[in-house]
This record gives sequence, structure tokens and C-alpha cells, in this order.
Amino acid sequence: MRRSTKLAAVVLSGSLGIASLAACGAKSNDTNTSSGSSEGGLKVGMAYDIGGRGDQSFNDSAARGLDKAKADLGVSVTEADAKTGEAEADKETRLKNLVTSGYNPIIAVGFVYQAAVEKVAKENPNTKFAIIDSASDTQPSNVTSLTFSEQEGSYLAGVAAALKSKTKHIGFIGGVQSELIKKFEAGYKAGAKSVTPDIAIETTYLTTPPDFSGFNSPDKGKEAANGQLDKGADVIYSAAGSSGNGSIEAVANAGKLAIGVDSDQAAQPALAKYKNSILTSMVKNVDKAVYAYIESAKKGSPFTGVKNFDLKADGVSLATTGGKIDDIQGKLNDAATAIKSGATTVPTDPSK
Repeated sequence: MRRSTKLAAVVLSGSLGIASLAACGAKSNDTNTSSGSSEGGLKVGMAYDIGGRGDQSFNDSAARGLDKAKADLGVSVTEADAKTGEAEADKETRLKNLVTSGYNPIIAVGFVYQAAVEKVAKENPNTKFAIIDSASDTQPSNVTSLTFSEQEGSYLAGVAAALKSKTKHIGFIGGVQSELIKKFEAGYKAGAKSVTPDIAIETTYLTTPPDFSGFNSPDKGKEAANGQLDKGADVIYSAAGSSGNGSIEAVANAGKLAIGVDSDQAAQPALAKYKNSILTSMVKNVDKAVYAYIESAKKGSPFTGVKNFDLKADGVSLATTGGKIDDIQGKLNDAATAIKSGATTVPTDPSK
């Protein structure tokens, strides 16, 4: 979910033959745990964002892609977690440890790794890196960016929220006030207003950079959701990593509707008790992007530059688990078709 973009390079299409971004497995805290059996084969390292495997959201989507690559492609994998409040040097050390251990390619999950990836990649030009949700015009040629059109999926989430809201009052909770999360907010607001121009929309950000704890603080998510519920919001969309779990809990306890993010959160075991309150989730197919990147490396021709996965390429979508949007699917399909055809251009700046 997280992305910081300073694009000057040409963004390449995400149409990579990828079908229409919480598995169990090894997990470590800066102690790489490897698995798989590919002697002399591809060894893939993954450095997670805050929250790691098990966040029921962003990291878990990346983990699913890694698991599929391990199972289908026979690659060897290792995983390492980030720590809340860690220094930039910690990220660099994590990536360097993966390089030293012979992992190539290395996938960094989240825009918080941008500076560390650039530095370590420059020092190790023979190692391939991929970074999810970030792209920079200063990154070296051995770094590939895997990005998404989050605003497009969020637009559909906004359409769904406006159609389902009984009070015509909805909410948005962002984990960290960054350029990436503003894309989620912008799309959501535009989608809702396309249905109900005068709809009331509450907006709350949990933290601002350099404090990224907003992606891993369920209590903050719960508090923010309760605040919006008190103001009258009856549908709340959270783009906040595992903090969104707290928001979903609060919304469910109030008998209102939540919209999940990144993974199909109504299908996540840890959120099973709240699934009847999850209207839909804006799914970002990070797993598909991770798998496609590893597969390209396995074939000896790893992706380069920037690979963007949009609605047309099925990089983003709305989950249908629970059937709560079945009755409005026709209107959602119309909105999606307009985006894919170019008839609707979704903003990335919530102030516009």
C-alpha cells in the first residue's frame, strides 16, 4: 500500500500476462529464515515493511506471492522483518545481510525502503532489487519498481461506499500522511462524489512521516474510526496496514460497514469475527506483482524500470467476498469500464 513517487522515467504498462496488489510460513526479526530447495538455483530475499507477515493486509499480499513462487517455481526464499521506529541504517543492514547471504533478487516491501535500496543497490550492481510502491528517477538500473494505480481501485471503493451509506456520511482513515496514501484518499473521495456530490467525508491520518507507526497501530485505527462513527459516518475505508484491523473492529462493534485494503480482508482468518461488517476490500494484487517479478528473474530476464499495475491490468480490484456488493455490481462495473476506457480519469491528489 505504501508508495513514494518521484517519477521522471517512463512508466511501463502493467499488462504482463498477470491474471485478475495471509499465508503461513517463515518469519524473522532481522534474522533471515530461509526455506526451499534450489541448490544452485534462484534464491529470493524479501524484506518486509512494518507489520511483516501476518498483518492481514499489505505484507501478507506480498507474502502470498513469495509463497506461490516457492511452490510453483522451486525457488529458495528468506524473509526479514522491519521494526517500528527503526533507523535507516537498520534497513540498509537488512538488505546488505541478504546480499551477503547470496540472495538475488531481493524484494523490498514498501516505500520506506527507497533510500536504503538505492544505496545498497549502487554498492552491489550485480544484485537485482525490486521495490514495491516506490519509484525514483535516481535509482540505479539494477532496481525495478513495482507500482500500482491505487487511486483507481479506491475510486470503486468510494462508489460502493456512497451507494451503501444510509447517512450519506462516510470516512477515510490513512495510516501515514504520505503521497501514496493520499492517492487512496483522492480516489475514494472522487468515487463517492461521483455518486453523491454533496456526501460528507471524514478524513483522519494516524501519523505523519518520519513516524510510520500509523501502519502498525490497531489501537490508533480503532480510536480514529470511533471518532468518525461519532460524527455520523456509517461506512469507513482504512488504508492503514494493520492499523486498519482496529478500525474494522470499531466499525463492526458499531454495526456499520468497513472497507478493507490490500488483501481481501473479509477472507482473512484473523478478521473472521468481523467479516459480516466488511462491505468489500480494495485489493492491491501485490502477490501477482511479486510472483511475476520472481518468474521473470527465474527466466533470466528480470523486469526493469517501472512496472505499474492498474485497474485494466487487474493490479487493483474490489473483493466480492460476502456478497455485500452483489446488488450494486452493475454500477461498479460501469465505473470500472469508464476508468479502463479513459472516460474517467481518477485524481491522485485529494485536494483537486
